[in-house]
Amino acid sequence: MKHPHRIQIDLNERPFILFWEVTRACPLACKHCRAAAQPRPSPGELNTEEGKKLLQDIAELRPPMLVLTGGDPMMRRDLHELIAHAAALGLRVALSPAATPLLLQADFAALKSAGVHSMSLSLDGARRETHDAFRGVPHTFDRTIQAARMAKEAGIHLQINTTITKSTLSELQDFHHLMKELKPDMWSVFLLVPTGRASLDQMPSAAEVEQAWHELARLSKEVDFGVKTTEGHHYRRVAIQEAAKRGGAPARQAVPTRDGKGVLFISHTGSIQPSGFLPIALGDVRKDNLAEIYRTHPLMIRLRDDDALRGKCGRCEFRHLCGGSRARAYGMTGDPFAAEPLCSYIPKAAPHSEPLQTS
Repeated sequence: MKHPHRIQIDLNERPFILFWEVTRACPLACKHCRAAAQPRPSPGELNTEEGKKLLQDIAELRPPMLVLTGGDPMMRRDLHELIAHAAALGLRVALSPAATPLLLQADFAALKSAGVHSMSLSLDGARRETHDAFRGVPHTFDRTIQAARMAKEAGIHLQINTTITKSTLSELQDFHHLMKELKPDMWSVFLLVPTGRASLDQMPSAAEVEQAWHELARLSKEVDFGVKTTEGHHYRRVAIQEAAKRGGAPARQAVPTRDGKGVLFISHTGSIQPSGFLPIALGDVRKDNLAEIYRTHPLMIRLRDDDALRGKCGRCEFRHLCGGSRARAYGMTGDPFAAEPLCSYIPKAAPHSEPLQTS
């Protein structure tokens, strides 16, 4: 498969991807929801004018991708206006809506004309029953499949997001078949982070994740769409190892991002965070300079320092490409610089006596 030219970017100067949680309002009740979404908008949500001012600040940072997420961004009445404003500022807009009747009533061609370059939809069960149970509302599986087809028909770049939990690991092979049928432009497999509604008892073991990543790396060589992970950075290491076995290169060159390193998140109320899964407030867009926070905040500088990592992550030969999930380390240990809890790899530089982490 042919892949687009890798974007060269100084991650100390600007994020590769910036997420703006435009609202927390959402009609779904997903078991793992990072935002712990609610039926109605929060009173402190950024209004239209504040949103436009934020978009101007984001444009000055020039991230290659801006993701409008939620909650469900379709719940904002001014969504088309915000999309058009972002596009006029030269931003490449991605939309991450919930699969609801409201989405299926939308004019996808109009969304594309307004400036939506790509859309991400979530499929967290390979079968109707498991996905609908995961999302907490019936018929979301069918709506997601329909929305995916509508996005492709409108010429919108389609990404399917799939959350890996202890209960959904058994469906991984079924997911492979489903993705081959849907043929998205990108399949992103998200490894659960214990924040929002997600709990520790849903976490798979490190050994289970390692096996899943090897299966995913092999699949990536068989399909015509991209395969990547979210908060599963050690997949990059596995992809390299699998490719080396075959005497080649990984199917996709990964940009070495992680929480705070090439990633920035703005909450619905304007809070600036390293990522949506690392909920540490660094500032407020209503009063702080977004670019300055990203470039000069002490925590952001340290999160971008591969040698600031602790434990085996700090000694790992793959730390510059991977570095582990800082959000998961924080969620499971309270320390954003601790070793990735769901990685079973023992670095070459690590003592042989270091215990294998399996949970």
